[in-house]
Amino acid sequence: QVQVVESGGGLVQVGGSLRLSCAASGSTSSINAMGWYRQAPGKQREVVARITSGGSTNYADSVKGRLTISRDNDKNTAYLQMDSLKTEDTAVYYCAADFRSSQAGVSDRYWGQGTQVTVSS
Repeated sequence: QVQVVESGGGLVQVGGSLRLSCAASGSTSSINAMGWYRQAPGKQREVVARITSGGSTNYADSVKGRLTISRDNDKNTAYLQMDSLKTEDTAVYYCAADFRSSQAGVSDRYWGQGTQVTVSS
């Protein structure tokens, strides 16, 4: 069974830092991309950052320059380095892993259960 597990959330003050980790496992297929998403109460889930298997990255404008996504050698673990945190960064952060499908142009997305990040003033 595919598992996507996030860790590293917590409570920090404005300007502080956190490092989130996301480990994906349990699939025989490769991962096309991994991404971090977040959802605050009463708001829709939004993409924070994504990284492809080739290392290309994309960021939401609101986090660019403060949050950095990366991956390790096995391409099944992603990290989100969070610096200069703001109160508006408070949300549940979810990791998604897009596994390669047998069908061309299709990925199978699996989600983690989320990790809470709270930034206090």
